[in-house]
Amino acid sequence: MRLKFDEELNNLNREMILMGSMCEDAINTAIRALIKGDPDGHKNVSAIVTEISHKEREIEDMCLKLLMQQQPVATDLRTISSALKMVSDLERIGDQSDDIAEIVSMQNISDADDKYEILDLGQAASRMVTGAVDAFVKRDEKAAREVIKEDDTVDDYFDKIKKELAKSIQTDEAGLEKTLDLLMISKYFERIGDHAVNIAQWVIFSVTGVLEGNTK
Repeated sequence: MRLKFDEELNNLNREMILMGSMCEDAINTAIRALIKGDPDGHKNVSAIVTEISHKEREIEDMCLKLLMQQQPVATDLRTISSALKMVSDLERIGDQSDDIAEIVSMQNISDADDKYEILDLGQAASRMVTGAVDAFVKRDEKAAREVIKEDDTVDDYFDKIKKELAKSIQTDEAGLEKTLDLLMISKYFERIGDHAVNIAQWVIFSVTGVLEGNTK
């Protein structure tokens, strides 16, 4: 029975990796759409997000079956309950990637020349997602804490971008709509980083049994 349970836990890990890679794909597709000002990027991201939603339900079903069919020990129980929490954050990451691509599809920012730090912000947030999922699969508390530290970098980017966009409004009132779109995109990337922090905190809980801080 234990061998079968371990096999099912390994399968859960594989599905978590797959869902994490889908989220990375959604983020990176949104980033590419932003770089190119590509309105068709929204359609591509939306298709990925549909797959993410299906995967969330599959993983939830797997976790519930593991809880009902087996007698998990404390560490197993923490792993399964953490996975249930994490898929919710991963699903939200997909949604926010879709929101970014939708803004890009409106074409107000296709010729914006001030996107580049926002791209750095997006790439930093994407790295956090990758790191958080990797930490879960490897049960790596140290890697999870590195993801949490990386949130400071994302927050610094966001604060700097906010200030720069505030200045641009003062000098270019005609570009207000474009500036607000860029600000919203930045905020969505910042929220993706917050969800990666949540995932990392659940990784630490799954390893130590202690939930540190408040999930965002």
